Amino acid sequence: MPIAPLPQFEADLAQHLAEQADREAYERLNAPKTIVVRFGTMKLVGEFPYKGEAKPGCGSKIVVRTHRGTEIGEMLTSTCANSGCSKSVSRKEMLEYIENSGGRQYPFFSKGRALRIATKEDMDDQARLEQGAHEMKMEARRIAEAIGAPVKVIEAEPILGGERLTFYYGSEDRPDVGELRRRLEARFSNRVDLRQVGARDEARLTADYERCGQYCCCKNFLKVLKPVSMKSAKTQRQTLDPLKISGRCGRLMCCLRYEDETYEELRKRLPRRGSRVGTPEGSGEVVDSQLLTQLVLVRLEGDGREVAVPVEELGDPGEMPRPRAAQPREARPREVKLRGDDRKGGERDERRPRKRRRPERAPSPAGPGPAPESADAPASDAPATGVDERSPRRTTDDAGDAPVRKKKRRRRRKPTGEGEGAQRGSTDGPSSPDGGTDGARDSSAGDPSDAPRPKKKRRRRRKPRPDAGSPPSGPPSGPPSGPESGPPPSE
Repeated sequence: MPIAPLPQFEADLAQHLAEQADREAYERLNAPKTIVVRFGTMKLVGEFPYKGEAKPGCGSKIVVRTHRGTEIGEMLTSTCANSGCSKSVSRKEMLEYIENSGGRQYPFFSKGRALRIATKEDMDDQARLEQGAHEMKMEARRIAEAIGAPVKVIEAEPILGGERLTFYYGSEDRPDVGELRRRLEARFSNRVDLRQVGARDEARLTADYERCGQYCCCKNFLKVLKPVSMKSAKTQRQTLDPLKISGRCGRLMCCLRYEDETYEELRKRLPRRGSRVGTPEGSGEVVDSQLLTQLVLVRLEGDGREVAVPVEELGDPGEMPRPRAAQPREARPREVKLRGDDRKGGERDERRPRKRRRPERAPSPAGPGPAPESADAPASDAPATGVDERSPRRTTDDAGDAPVRKKKRRRRRKPTGEGEGAQRGSTDGPSSPDGGTDGARDSSAGDPSDAPRPKKKRRRRRKPRPDAGSPPSGPPSGPPSGPESGPPPSE
């Protein structure tokens, strides 16, 4: 039975071979000649020569001798190509970084040397000194209050060699601290160095996390703490409430300086508010602008519209092409329609505007005179005029053409004849005004006056008929519907 290796074993073997290759490459390298070290409570940076045989890497603890004495620092990198961590930078790159980070104000030192890699005993001594720094600070505060010195002791910093003891203090002015120095030297039996710091350096010594959730920039990587003005907050459209844009130190946050240069360059490209500029749609006045999107809101001079234009499309008002004058809606040409033979590549023919045509009425066969009398309707003595007496709303012109207003429509009533309608009228008919019933009326009578009076119904409007002639002059056909039709029939 063959044995197949598991995928996990293959991955572990590949990782082991890669680590072995790195160790062999590390053994072939020589020790670095120069080391860049960060040391002290204020995170000072120095480049010191190194003559040891061990090959430290980035982050290693190094015992260095600086201008203050012997202390422990942290290796950042090396400035020679043949280094143990294989992540060295050239000296030119390091100097460029220092120049961009503050230049001469950058806390960079070169007088000193790296002694050795820190041992366990060195680390224990350093931890003991850091634990006793708090008691030294409180003792210095009691001495300052006893002599009435107008200072506030912020931090105490002992070093590994014990050559110097540094105290950082803050004050509103520059007081005389000679008496305080003599009292502290007598108390700790050591050389004392008093250094005055500002509010930002105080936050670097004591603060930890900022409101953004990140470690304080001044304590993490910033070395030069330049003042920040309210102009940076205005340029970046930040809130002008100092409580919302201030850091742990009570000053404006240092991160306002990160993008200040970029915002200044973008702001210079935008025109001022109220200036006159040219756009592809015409000249106008700048109303507002957006810094990050580089859009300008322009109010056009022609029609007063406000349009957003990118800053790249702006120009001088005289050089920009003038837009064509907007044509009124009635004068605009209709859309172009292709005829059958023009769709294959022929010329286009503009569609003519459509005209609303009024429905033509068929002329009367008797001419423009009065309409002929109907056989069913009785003759009327009313003269044929332009006004219909039955419907005062309907008027006609003198020639009897199309009506000016619509005629009120009436529903035709079916005459009552023989059959089911007569029987229904004889039994269920409504009572007459004299107390009789219409059901007693004989439906077979030929005289219209003897016919039963139908129930009065609601009138409805009649839609105009385009082919209708002149309005009839006589009364409508059918049985009368009013009380004037005659007396009620007798039983």
